[in-house]
Amino acid sequence: MQSISKKLSILFVLCAVAAILLVTIFVNLTVSNKFNLYMIDIQNKRYERIVSYFEEAYKREGKWSKDTGIELMHEAYMGNYCLTLMDSQKKPVWGMDPNELLNQIHVGDMSVQDNGIYTTKTFEINVDGKAVGFVDIGQYSSVLLSEEDVNFKNSINKSIVVSGIITLIIISIISLYFSKQFSTPIREVANLSVSLSQGNFEAKSTSKSKIEELENLRKSVNILAEKLKHQDTLRKRLVSDITHEIRTPLNVLQNNLEAMIDGVFPVTNEGLIYLNEEIIRFGKLINDLNILKEFESESIKLNYEPFNLDDLLIEMSKDFFIGVGKKGISIEYEILANEKYQIIGDIDKIKQVIINLLSNAIKFTESNGEITIKLYKEMKQIVVEVIDNGSGIKQEDLPFIFERLYRGDKSRNQIEGNGIGLTIVKNILELHNAKIEVNSMEGIGTKVKVYFNSAN
Repeated sequence: MQSISKKLSILFVLCAVAAILLVTIFVNLTVSNKFNLYMIDIQNKRYERIVSYFEEAYKREGKWSKDTGIELMHEAYMGNYCLTLMDSQKKPVWGMDPNELLNQIHVGDMSVQDNGIYTTKTFEINVDGKAVGFVDIGQYSSVLLSEEDVNFKNSINKSIVVSGIITLIIISIISLYFSKQFSTPIREVANLSVSLSQGNFEAKSTSKSKIEELENLRKSVNILAEKLKHQDTLRKRLVSDITHEIRTPLNVLQNNLEAMIDGVFPVTNEGLIYLNEEIIRFGKLINDLNILKEFESESIKLNYEPFNLDDLLIEMSKDFFIGVGKKGISIEYEILANEKYQIIGDIDKIKQVIINLLSNAIKFTESNGEITIKLYKEMKQIVVEVIDNGSGIKQEDLPFIFERLYRGDKSRNQIEGNGIGLTIVKNILELHNAKIEVNSMEGIGTKVKVYFNSAN
């Protein structure tokens, strides 16, 4: 198997080679054709000049002689073509030997294309509209090329080849760079996914990419790694917490019962009441876990009906007045008048939400503290706020407060509770399409905001 970097590099180079070859071929053909057309045009102009020269010579002399236009013979030898002058009857007046021209081509400094194939063209010489003679022009090529012409053409071809090679080198370097830009983050993400599949949730991808899609992929996999790590931590914590929560009341029951059986502790009414309270606490934990299981399996049935949230809040708060009075905690309301706070939901389940939120506020608020309940409308939503000035929650614990049995602060673990209340609250609110937000600072207090959809 080949790496993605190698694959991309080979692909880029092959595409570059194909493109350069095509461009080189097309450029070469275009230049050659244009150059040949240019040489043919020059040659045609030479033919016209030779014919015109003989026409002028005949006008001056009025006849043909062996010296007529003889001066063109030198130019013809130098240009690698043969001239033969003929009269109106096509009888030769004078002419050049093609064999001498061929010998000159082989030993001289001039060059022609396809030498060895001798071709001739005959042109009519007209004076005053009358054919007075003919000139025959022969050469060993369809196009005459001097050494300079050939060198020029070869230099163009060499330039095309050299530029193609240089371009290929540059493209190869660029392709290696860009293939690395693609392959490095992809390779890291692939290695990270392998590590995650092997249970190594500490792995992370650190190679940032300037390509938006690859950078988003890298960030997504890193987030996935964080979530898997978090879930693994929660799983271990859940097993530990459930074991602790179940073992504690069982140990208390077992130790006290063994002590009573052995006669260490007398069997008294107070002792039995204490053991019964432990059994009740244990049963409450099992009951909460069963409720949570029903919510998460979506097997619980809700009875939706419209009701006024402000009336429910005031009614529920009255049930807590005795408890807060003992601790010296005050409860205040801030409910905007002349507003309808009607929602649609299961009133019993919403009661459970309010009970949990108020219980937590009271539980973690010290004596002479304050709890404020606010109710107001925000856009098309009804917002309930429960604010306390209690012990607050550590910032590192905030993301996990809705997890099962989570109680991050050890000092908070000393307060009665099993860490399931907020998990149940969140599940109930999700079934009502409601949202919950918790903002807290340690030692300052906690603000819980719940957003309900208004029925109005």
